[in-house]
Amino acid sequence: MVTESHLPTVDTAKKLGLLPEEFDRIKEILGRTPNFTELSIFSVMWSEHCSYKNSIVWLKTLPKDSPRMLAKAGEENAGLVDIGGGLACSFKIESHNHPSALEPYQGAATGVGGINRDIFTMGARPVAQLNSLRFGDLKLEKTRRLLRGVVKGIGDYGNAFGIPTVGGEVFFDESFNTNPLVNAFSAGIVKTGEVARAISYGVGNPVFIVGSATGKDGIHGATFASEDIGEHSVEKLPAVQVGDPFQEKLLLEATLEVIATGSVIGIQDMGAAGIICSTSEMSAKGEHGMEIHLDRVPMRQPNMVPFEILLSESQERMLIVVKKGEEAKIQAIFDKWDLNCAQIGTVTDTQRLHFYMHGELVADVPADDLVLGGGAPVYHREYREPAYYAQYQQFKIESVPDVSGADEIRKVGRFLLAHPNIASKRWVYEQYDSMVGVANRSTNRPSDAAAVRVRGTETSLVITVDCNSRYVHADPEQGCAIAVAEAARNITCTGGDPVAITNCLNFGNPYVPEVYWQFVGAIKGMKKSCEKFGTPVTGGNVSFYNQSSDEGPVFPTPTIGMLGLMANPAHQMTLDFKQSGDLIYLIGTPRNEINSSEYLYSYRGVKGSPAPHLDLDEELRLQQAVRDLIHNGLVSSAHDVSDGGLFVTLAESAMPRGLGFSVETDRNLRTDAFLFGESQSRVVVSVSNAQYKAFGERIAALGVPCQLLGTVHDLAFFVNGAEIMACAEAKPVYDNTLGEIMEG
Repeated sequence: MVTESHLPTVDTAKKLGLLPEEFDRIKEILGRTPNFTELSIFSVMWSEHCSYKNSIVWLKTLPKDSPRMLAKAGEENAGLVDIGGGLACSFKIESHNHPSALEPYQGAATGVGGINRDIFTMGARPVAQLNSLRFGDLKLEKTRRLLRGVVKGIGDYGNAFGIPTVGGEVFFDESFNTNPLVNAFSAGIVKTGEVARAISYGVGNPVFIVGSATGKDGIHGATFASEDIGEHSVEKLPAVQVGDPFQEKLLLEATLEVIATGSVIGIQDMGAAGIICSTSEMSAKGEHGMEIHLDRVPMRQPNMVPFEILLSESQERMLIVVKKGEEAKIQAIFDKWDLNCAQIGTVTDTQRLHFYMHGELVADVPADDLVLGGGAPVYHREYREPAYYAQYQQFKIESVPDVSGADEIRKVGRFLLAHPNIASKRWVYEQYDSMVGVANRSTNRPSDAAAVRVRGTETSLVITVDCNSRYVHADPEQGCAIAVAEAARNITCTGGDPVAITNCLNFGNPYVPEVYWQFVGAIKGMKKSCEKFGTPVTGGNVSFYNQSSDEGPVFPTPTIGMLGLMANPAHQMTLDFKQSGDLIYLIGTPRNEINSSEYLYSYRGVKGSPAPHLDLDEELRLQQAVRDLIHNGLVSSAHDVSDGGLFVTLAESAMPRGLGFSVETDRNLRTDAFLFGESQSRVVVSVSNAQYKAFGERIAALGVPCQLLGTVHDLAFFVNGAEIMACAEAKPVYDNTLGEIMEG
């Protein structure tokens, strides 16, 4: 029997983030009052970050099946998709928002480290990473400090670890002033017969902790990630982990070597909630228990007490269950890589976790009652449409004056090209190494998604991360459907076929009905969009409590990380115009709308309007047509129309080669809607004169809307015959604005 002289009370439970009714439930499960160590265990495992207690009922509605799916959402450390040829791709996206808000460098760095560990614990070697970032107003020094720290943390860790960062997105809005979002994505390759599992079974099998020593960093990190950011959050800096990319590189190589021996029963990364998370989740999955001796854990700080050892989120650590009798083989590999490898326990048939410290039983808890899908609480939260939603629906385009003449087009165009949400993120990506690990090289040619060739094959992974937070705020269901559609469109425009998604769901406090309404709407939009494109959800991350006590919730941001495949490298398409004289076409239907566009929101200052138009059937037909044109070699470039509208799309296609364009607007539409509106399901392609006839015949046969906009020009941007700006003027504005803000 585990006892303490002073047992916790309901007030203790509340301080640890538990509800009074949860404290009562814990006492029922144990048949007694928990001691402080046991209560701490439940507090982290039942936190939103670990248990998904406020989200799982809706997450279960998402599509999870396809012929390619090898591991469904929640089954393993990361999603797993068959890519053919006896290979699979493991990929996942996760957040590290709260740590990055307090200590941006380590918060972002350990986010990169954690997501890569999720990949290589599957037995997969990481080959590419991306990130999706949100920050506040760049006029604020705090925002610039957070951005500098996050970017440097991502760059330093990823570059040293040796995995290329091949793409991503950065978005700015005042709603992120206090609480930035840092979402990290990684993808890796593994042979289908060599996949490792996060499971524990086999009575008497030894349990090892490997990698770095355990310290006091990150204790109650999962609980910290399950509460609002407030004025006292800085006091929780110990909840921010500290990373070491060089140690992680050693751990990667040692882990893959150990898995290859065939001696591993199961393996799991120690991320959120550390030892207690790995021991409980692996045991529950295998329907076994464990006996763990905490004093055998290698520690880098003296006098650590049981709950600190159990809850520490020190980085670069794994829990491994090994076949009995093969301990020496495992030990030798970790010794070779100069990493800790300590047997801390054994597998039992009790389905309970017994934790000892110097021979004394300090905690006795049932594994299944701690975890998602077991005894962890599940809630159906109230949700309510916020008042602003109906107000946004009242917006009328007639309330905004149209742009008139070349001078105003020039003014708006320059404004958008210089806007931090649209301008080149060169200042960011130049701090990342996109070519490390060149044997699996990614291309740095400009395209809507990143293409990464799979070593030894003709196949390329085509990957992207997408979400327009402003659209989701305006209409969560429509905005999230757009996020999935745009991700698929970006993969399509790069020559790939969309296959599956992972998601990182960033929202405010789920106990606020208006916030939870945003979450529910986003799930509904994701579901219908994923079903339309045949892209099931492989897993991901829910990050609630992204709000501050002073400023309220961030814009809801369900970031979509999408995997596509390209079987033939000849199909790879880029977004840049190739030569003067090529014809420019718009595939898709332009609409008389400026809803939630950067033009309306930032230039006109109208903050409330609906999300842009999206018809999923129309979008699917468009993408099928664009893939057909690319695969038949009928287009020279393809670039989707998104942030900033058609004008920005044309400029981004022209600038890489120092070219321009000459286009005519649609006289049946407002000029601002045609040039700067952001209605979906549109792609700009360029066609050489040699392919003009074949393109025309094929597009007619495909039956999708298409109109000739104009031609690629030598040097300048022309609209309706008027020169708007020279490429030589536009390119420095687009390329340098963010850097000038950050360095100025």
